[in-house]
Order: sequence, then structure tokens, then C-alpha cells
Amino acid sequence: MSITAERKQELITEYATKNGDTGSPEVQVAILSERINNLTEHLKTHKKDHHSRRGLLMMVGQRRRLLDYLNAKKSERYEDLIKRLGLRR
Repeated sequence: MSITAERKQELITEYATKNGDTGSPEVQVAILSERINNLTEHLKTHKKDHHSRRGLLMMVGQRRRLLDYLNAKKSERYEDLIKRLGLRR
């Protein structure tokens, strides 16, 4: 369900805005999106895992808040990020 350290490092290097960037909203949203996708696959096979479902909903809410923040501050970065991640909004 969790992502490997190698995959996390790949996401950080791909979405970082500058060298050594690990905390920008783009990186955080990319990591959350990866975790959400993994957890969604887990819940397809384990339909009654309500504890993980609650964690999924919390991650989706966190991602939504980060995207709203990014949209309010830098809307061009927001538009670029949702296109790169393939999110609907």
C-alpha cells in the first residue's frame, strides 16, 4: 500500500521546483496522488477494509486542500500540475 523509497525519490525529482525541493505543494500532491492510487487498488480487492478507506478519504482531502492552496497562490503552477498528474479538476 505504501510507496517505496525509490519511487518516492523519483516523484520528488520529477515534480521538484528546484534542486533539493521536497516540501513544495507540487511534490506533496504528487506523493499523495501516488499513495491514493495504490490505496484505491488495495480497496478494490479488500472492500471491507474501512480503516484504510478512512485513511484514503483523509489523503484525498489533504490533496484537495493543497491543490486549493496552489490554485490560490500560483494558478499557472496549479494548471500545470493537474495536467501532469492527470487529475480531473
